[in-house]
Amino acid sequence: QVQLVESGGGLVQAGDSLKLSCAASGDTICISNMGWYRQAPGKERDLVATISNGGSTYYADSVKGRFTSSRDNAKNSVYLQMNSLKPEDTAVYYCYAEGCGYDFWGQGTQVTVSS
Repeated sequence: QVQLVESGGGLVQAGDSLKLSCAASGDTICISNMGWYRQAPGKERDLVATISNGGSTYYADSVKGRFTSSRDNAKNSVYLQMNSLKPEDTAVYYCYAEGCGYDFWGQGTQVTVSS
């Protein structure tokens, strides 16, 4: 089993920056890809960014050029630097990890961007 704990959410204004962190514990040796999803009220959970063990990244079109995902394998942690935030980025952000044949999820952290 892998446990994921996110931190760093909050209330910011449009144009501000915020950095989310996610720390993994447990059977972390199994972990391959990590990343972030988000879910806005009344909408489905959507992929935001992924990052592989080797550092290869993927970003949703809606966040390209504004969000950057990074990873510290020694700390079993993944990060999401969010710049130029927009009101439409408001959502609960979930950290996830793939490993040991399973997908693992954090509890989510709220990001609210006011206009």
